[in-house]
Amino acid sequence: MSNTAELIATEQRLGAHNYKPLDVVLTRGQGVHVWDSEGKQYLDCLSAYSAVNQGHCHPRILAAMTEQASKLTLTSRAFRNDQLALLYEELAALTGSHKILPMNSGAEAVETAIKAVRKWGYETKGVPEGKAEIIVCSGNFHGRTLSIVSFSTDPDARGGFGPFTSGFRTVPFGDAEAFEAAINENTVGALIEPIQGEAGVIIPAAGYLRRVRELCTDNNVTLILDEIQTGLGRTGKLLAEEHEGIEADVTLIGKALSGGFYPVSAVLSNSEVLGVLQPGQHGSTFGGNPLACAIAREALKVLTEEKMVENSAVMGEYFLEGLKSIRSNIVKDVRGRGLMLAVELDPEAGGARQYCYALKDLGLLAKDTHVDTIRLAPPLVITREQVDWALDRIEKVLMQ
Repeated sequence: MSNTAELIATEQRLGAHNYKPLDVVLTRGQGVHVWDSEGKQYLDCLSAYSAVNQGHCHPRILAAMTEQASKLTLTSRAFRNDQLALLYEELAALTGSHKILPMNSGAEAVETAIKAVRKWGYETKGVPEGKAEIIVCSGNFHGRTLSIVSFSTDPDARGGFGPFTSGFRTVPFGDAEAFEAAINENTVGALIEPIQGEAGVIIPAAGYLRRVRELCTDNNVTLILDEIQTGLGRTGKLLAEEHEGIEADVTLIGKALSGGFYPVSAVLSNSEVLGVLQPGQHGSTFGGNPLACAIAREALKVLTEEKMVENSAVMGEYFLEGLKSIRSNIVKDVRGRGLMLAVELDPEAGGARQYCYALKDLGLLAKDTHVDTIRLAPPLVITREQVDWALDRIEKVLMQ
């Protein structure tokens, strides 16, 4: 069997260098733990960017996947399958959605929402053809497709990929007045993350999303909340919008919708928005396939029946308090909601990546983002003892 150095060298030689992972080669996962090719155990504090909220290789989801994989995996949407309607029914009951459109990746869900909301704008709102605008926020991360990077404010995401898709207006995240000023007669939608994950777990002030919801309602603008990272228990509620007591017109979920077993995403909305799509106008060969649906159904059941959302709220609060109690002169800010947490370091600390490597050496895997921030997002099954274990290592590294 190839050793770690050989695997890393092969990856560097043959793979496109569009990622810069920490140099650990993982071979196995169970619950909150993963093991590398040398057999060393780690506590995973990234959860594949919140895709494995239910923990690695959850036995119930694995059983559902195995059972369905032995029966039927793919029909395309040319024919019906016996899992799709059941997923619709269970998702609708859980989230209150009236219409659902399944896709595969988070980026596909975002693209689907953009298309549907533009079409709604032309056919229902009466915006002149080709003039539809969607308001987005600076610091956003919604995926990597060409249309999505067209409205990114990250130079790495945009640089060298133009010409770009037009029709987006960018406002500062968390600024309701700027949002209000950006609305005009051609505004069909607003695409917002309730908490900006990739930007470093940026949480807007209380009341911001409520005000945005009011402005969208008053101006007949469709509010799209990208809950691909924040949704499905990550912030201590099923959906992060619940913290503000609002409902989006379109909600995007993915990642943990499959518990990390398979790419599954969904656009949750109403008949008014998704009703504009007619046969042949949008789709996906794999979207809504029976294997994906069976996995997603069990992933949702596990999340709710095993009280993972509630655990996220309790353990998240405990973890946050523990992080705030660390008295290190290199820590600039600590923030979080549920188990979506971040430690922002002082720029003079020399960047967060070296601290992530130091944590790796102590058996904890976390990832740096935006140079100075360590993001912490363990699976929602984490226990108090495991949080204490993590806090000991984080304190040790930050106090060195």
